[in-house]
Amino acid sequence: MSQPDFSTRAIHTGQEFDPTTGSVIPPIYQTSTYVQDGIGGFRGGYEYSRGGNPTRTSLESLLADLEGGRHGFSFASGLAGEDILLRALLAPGDHVIMGNDVYGGTHRLVDRVFVPWGIGLDTVDMTDLAAVRASIRPNTTVLWVETPSNPLMKISDIAALVEIGHAAGVLVVVDNTFASPYLQNPLALGADVVTHSTTKYLGGHSDVLGGALVTSDDEIAEKVRFLQFAVGPVSGPMDAWLTVRGIKTLAVRVERHSANAQAIAEALHGHPALDRVYYPGLDDHPGHELAARQMRGFGGMISVSLRGGVAAARAFTESTELFQLAESLGGVESLISYPSEMTHASVKGTALEVPENLVRLSVGIEGVDDLVADLLAALDRVTG
Repeated sequence: MSQPDFSTRAIHTGQEFDPTTGSVIPPIYQTSTYVQDGIGGFRGGYEYSRGGNPTRTSLESLLADLEGGRHGFSFASGLAGEDILLRALLAPGDHVIMGNDVYGGTHRLVDRVFVPWGIGLDTVDMTDLAAVRASIRPNTTVLWVETPSNPLMKISDIAALVEIGHAAGVLVVVDNTFASPYLQNPLALGADVVTHSTTKYLGGHSDVLGGALVTSDDEIAEKVRFLQFAVGPVSGPMDAWLTVRGIKTLAVRVERHSANAQAIAEALHGHPALDRVYYPGLDDHPGHELAARQMRGFGGMISVSLRGGVAAARAFTESTELFQLAESLGGVESLISYPSEMTHASVKGTALEVPENLVRLSVGIEGVDDLVADLLAALDRVTG
């Protein structure tokens, strides 16, 4: 039998019915510890929930399957997973190359936690392969890629970056949060590790915090497993269960997110109040052709820059009605944010500083005509 469709795997992997009651939905194992059959006699390998929990195991097997990896790990947040991964990969004296357009919290983690520990950090435009190649040093250990990037929606060539990185003995990590496993699978393109904030599209309902790592590298997996157990930033059973619940509808949700975003991007494209619409589904996006090859769709994230500058951007952000002013993304409801003062406030004054006239949209799955009308009305109010 050939491998089942993504939607089938999203619903069934790790989700066997409860053999005791026949419950279609596996129970939530809301427990901290497990009875042993004699000292060291663990049932199913479970001893203490920091080290393992059946509900978390279910999620981790599902994450690994959907990303095409052998090892999946679930964390209390996306940054918790990134922190453990970097601890596993780096030692003082090592060097990290990071994209110059990534989530502000990721840059803050490396710049303000790992750099003082003795890690070197350079940021570079990951769409410029020559610049990436020139940035590699003898002590470079990790190439950190985010595509589509946050918030400028740059599209980086994962396979080409893997070729550059691996030729120099550098590990390639890809943050796949914006795309989700439904639209993009970096491991299949050669990446060593995939990271996610499962808070976003995987959870999908703005009601759970979480993070994930997936890899097929046994050595990396063993280091991550040890550090996760030793440090303890694991997802709780309720959070793991909610994330699994969200993943079951990932395919249909992302299809709707993408369709809505495409329609909105086309409706906003060329609007007199806007300098630019950043969406890889538009033909004039510089990464459009690459995204069409590398992804199965263009996703639900859009950014726009306002001709009226800071004042217009702030006013637009605060003028929508259906698009709610909030950080985060990937939920069923549409959100609007002002990255300069919200998600990317921590990178002001750095190479990652976000333009002050930029507004980011997380397009939900509401009726698209309603969403378009909301945005156009808000632009009308801003421009008078």
